Amino acid sequence: MHELSIMSNILDIVIEFAEKYNAKSVARINLSVGELSDLIPEWMQTYFDFVSKDTIAEKAELNIERIPTVIRCKECGNERTIKRENLQFSCTNCDSGDVELLSGREFTIKSIEIN
Repeated sequence: MHELSIMSNILDIVIEFAEKYNAKSVARINLSVGELSDLIPEWMQTYFDFVSKDTIAEKAELNIERIPTVIRCKECGNERTIKRENLQFSCTNCDSGDVELLSGREFTIKSIEIN
């Protein structure tokens, strides 16, 4: 249910932006969301619809780009994408567990489309 508070924060940002540019309405919000987040796109839209009711952003569509989880081995430099179903944070090249997360935790508003 943490989608509710996150979508409420997104709405605050969107409304501030829309008011700054004298928008009549918000048509779409483009987001980048990392695969490691527990955010579910359908629930994000549902909660956004709930919190944006009777605002300038009511009926705005969320366009969600999922960002893959990528790690890099600090030992050999090997980079690989990890699937959410198989979260193994070790290097498949040299078996090291000393890896760094390059992507997968993002949550970014890429753009806001207004009318």
